[in-house]
Amino acid sequence: MEKQFSKSFYTATKCMSAAMRILKEKGGMLPSRKLMEMVEQAVPFTEWEKELTSKGGVRWQNIFHFTSVDYVKAGYIVKKNGNWYLTPEGESALSQKPEDVQLFAQKAYKQWKLDNQDCEDVDENSESTEEDKETIINLEDLEERALSGIRDYIRKKNPYEFQDLVAALLRAMDYYTPFVAPKGKDGGVDVIAYVDPLGAKTPRIKVQVKHYPDNPIGVKEIRSLVGILRDGDIGLFVTSGTFSPSAKQEAITSKEYVKLIDGDEFITMWQQYYNKMTDEDKNMLPLRRIAFLGSNE
Repeated sequence: MEKQFSKSFYTATKCMSAAMRILKEKGGMLPSRKLMEMVEQAVPFTEWEKELTSKGGVRWQNIFHFTSVDYVKAGYIVKKNGNWYLTPEGESALSQKPEDVQLFAQKAYKQWKLDNQDCEDVDENSESTEEDKETIINLEDLEERALSGIRDYIRKKNPYEFQDLVAALLRAMDYYTPFVAPKGKDGGVDVIAYVDPLGAKTPRIKVQVKHYPDNPIGVKEIRSLVGILRDGDIGLFVTSGTFSPSAKQEAITSKEYVKLIDGDEFITMWQQYYNKMTDEDKNMLPLRRIAFLGSNE
């Protein structure tokens, strides 16, 4: 006899199953908001699922967010910098019955809560469980909105201003930046960074900067950077957007060492080294730190 599940269970199952399929089709990563839009287009929702709840928000969206916490604990997805990533375990789970995947994710969350809190049992529908998940989701939402604001701020910069941001980050990392390309032709190098004031020691870093927030960097651009590297040089390519899979592969297989930094990693590094910057450099992309009570993730 087939087990009967609640309506919420089936809603969660079809939402998360669709989300993981979409992530796989799109290369394994999507911004959270974009993924939500695509799930809404892909899944036929009932009137009950589209209703507004007493706590606010559309019912299927609330269920989707709450259930995603289970899938993170199960290792099926990873959330970082406002993006969702499909893990190898998540891709493998797509070959299983969606209901079985949903049950495993629920068990994974319960086990995580048992391991991290002083309790003997966990009720998926208990008030404390709902509050715990709400805390996690609210924190994710705050982080996503903060990152979205930073991305929009960077997007409004012109290419030379973004180039200056990259140079400022390198200085905060204790590199010397004697050369930052002026407007006009740069010969393929936008910033040169040294580990000592004179540039006598290796490695010397040749930096290519592209302010392409909407277009991925391709193979051609990576090869151009590799072509100007000489003995004692390493290459650094920084973009405000992303790199294509082929560009990443080109960097990995290059005979010269080339480090790629995309827009999200740049923001993470700016946050990490912000306190080491001069006030002048901080003012190019000012941050304010706010502390929130976190969860035991």
